[in-house]
Amino acid sequence: MITASIFFVIAYLAGSLSSAIITCKLMGLPDPRTQGSNNPGATNVLRIGGKYAALVTLVGDVFKGFIPVLLAGFFGVKGWSLGVVALATFVGHVFPLFFKFQGGKGVATAFGALFALSWVVGVVVLITWIAVVTAFRYVSLASLIAAGLTPLYLVLIQQYDYLAPILLLVIILFWRHWSNIQRLRAGTESKIHLFA
Repeated sequence: MITASIFFVIAYLAGSLSSAIITCKLMGLPDPRTQGSNNPGATNVLRIGGKYAALVTLVGDVFKGFIPVLLAGFFGVKGWSLGVVALATFVGHVFPLFFKFQGGKGVATAFGALFALSWVVGVVVLITWIAVVTAFRYVSLASLIAAGLTPLYLVLIQQYDYLAPILLLVIILFWRHWSNIQRLRAGTESKIHLFA
């Protein structure tokens, strides 16, 4: 339990390292919290800084979710506790200690953490996301559908230990996407241009 508690803290602090803000600062770009959608995430960095900056942000967000969970598992954290480590790194991204608790929506970090929990679920979630974004070109819709189906995927492969923490993660993710949901309903959500 002590090991798990240590990794809860490590995961939260890792999640609090905002890849978007750090990348923009290092590349001389505006703070993503003040530009575009005001969201410190890869999609907004793509708008304000281009594909390379967005890719760096995306990779950083995925790995800060993946690495703490992978390490926790290596050091013997299992079951529900490992699911809470995944939740902690996601919460760190959404409410980062180092950036006045003004974080992103957490999709990439959630994916990295989920992939470390179960690569099978991670692959299926990624396929779901790609399919939806290819069909409809809405990043937010793809993220919401992929996240919403994640608990079902966990049940189907009988990973019940992770279910409660991941359900809470999904609820927070939907809450963070509330403005996107409203825009999707109104038909005003921005689409991405694939292969452009």
